[in-house]
Amino acid sequence: MMRRLGVSQGAGAKQDLDAWLLWPALTLLMLGMVMVYSASIATAEGNQFTGHQSTYYLVRHGVFIVIGLIVAIMVFQVPLRIWQQAAPWLFIAGFVLLLVVLIPHVGYSVNGAQRWLPLGPVRLQPSELMKLFSVLYAADYTSRKLADMDSFRRGFAPLAVVMLLVGGLLLREPDFGAFVVIVCIAMGILFLGGINARLFGALVVVLLAGFVILIWTSPYRRERIFGFMDPWQEPFGKGYQLSHALIAFGRGEWFGVGLGASVEKLFYLPEAHTDFLLAVIAEELGFVGVLAVIILFALMVQRAFVIGRQALKLDQIYAGLVAQGIGIWIGVQAFINMGVNMGLLPTKGLTLPLMSFGGSGIVANCVALAILLRVDYENRLLMRGISV
Repeated sequence: MMRRLGVSQGAGAKQDLDAWLLWPALTLLMLGMVMVYSASIATAEGNQFTGHQSTYYLVRHGVFIVIGLIVAIMVFQVPLRIWQQAAPWLFIAGFVLLLVVLIPHVGYSVNGAQRWLPLGPVRLQPSELMKLFSVLYAADYTSRKLADMDSFRRGFAPLAVVMLLVGGLLLREPDFGAFVVIVCIAMGILFLGGINARLFGALVVVLLAGFVILIWTSPYRRERIFGFMDPWQEPFGKGYQLSHALIAFGRGEWFGVGLGASVEKLFYLPEAHTDFLLAVIAEELGFVGVLAVIILFALMVQRAFVIGRQALKLDQIYAGLVAQGIGIWIGVQAFINMGVNMGLLPTKGLTLPLMSFGGSGIVANCVALAILLRVDYENRLLMRGISV
């Protein structure tokens, strides 16, 4: 009975989790907690809202990690077929949350962005959950529409309409970064599902043109582009964040100035414990620390695609697309965040997955990794001839 339910026994139990995925993820979580504490001490001590407690962000971040790990353990027990059945309903729930967050006096606004729902002592960010729901829904849609992937009307258009509606809500918050990530997830899964190559190429051109229009018609996005092109032209204006991030990278050199010794986190670098955590890592741990973080993320993304390919070989189309979709999500978001911190991309409000401070993001990342581990677990059971 236990074997039919996919529960392994004995010595084989330790082999049912991919160590090359699990340990890099746990390492990033733990390193993130250390660096969030280091990056937030000055901010917490100088903020009346935190009660001037230096451990304010550390405690909250630790609680979010514990919650994320507990939820992840529960999620791991859920078979992929259940996630596929629930995918459309979860996507609808995420869409409703994106609507609710825009209701005046309901959604919580910070720095002009209305992205959070207050839930007592914590705030929920629906866009973080929507990234996960988009992976699950796009994988379900593509696995059901494999025969129509050559058709624009039957294959691409329905998903595009849905994603444009989601994008419209995200741009109203505004959360352009989440919109870009979700578009990359949907397009990536469609590409992996076998969408017509010419159609895909044309869509990429249209999307790029659309992004240019969105940026050019928005004054604050234009300012970010100009600030990115030459942050030193206005180092106290539109180039402020990027110039201080680059200073942090420069001060770190090869091995950093030492853990806790960052100067930029002392009220110079905005959002040091969230969007610009990598800059603090670069300053305190140097090039070696940044390289270690990049390698850990690259290893996780590589394992996600390997697990996805294994599932596809076992004819588990949905599971394979989910695994690779999670790899796209983590890889794209980590790449954008790192690119912003290093001055390779315009400044954008995206956190570093598994590391930056933020409850909704940490929990969503932990759930995604639990689902990814579940895909790998079911692959191993199927290869041993055990049904799931």
